[in-house]
Amino acid sequence: AWEGGGGCDGDSQNGGVVGPQMKCGEEQVPKSEPGPGVFECSLCGLRAPCNYYGQKPPNARSIVLLEKCYTMNDPFVSQKDRVLIIGSHCSLCNKIVCVGQECSLFYTKRFCIPCAKKYIEQFPEEIQLDLRKKKQQQNPQSSS
Repeated sequence: AWEGGGGCDGDSQNGGVVGPQMKCGEEQVPKSEPGPGVFECSLCGLRAPCNYYGQKPPNARSIVLLEKCYTMNDPFVSQKDRVLIIGSHCSLCNKIVCVGQECSLFYTKRFCIPCAKKYIEQFPEEIQLDLRKKKQQQNPQSSS
């Protein structure tokens, strides 16, 4: 999977618009390949079409996101100015992660769950409690 540098950088290539010459989350592909980019979460493997990476999705004029995100046009509405945020990069390890609760959390910045658990003591108590609950849900103790 692509981890920083080149590819879908919203500031340096195509103004953040993902064209047919690249895939989000992967290395560049030949310009002849049709279709939008593809986002892939490095933790759960979620794959989704990706139209844009950055903080200002082109069709949603009034929106400025708090982080650079991978987005796609919302397939559930007819308005073209609606976008879905698919994922972003972990601010610590730079892995591409989806916004699913089991893969990442946003607290001032995006953190993948493994990094959040590794640095759990750096988070406020509420976040620590949520992370500990997730850990318990993932590793239930057998009642024998």
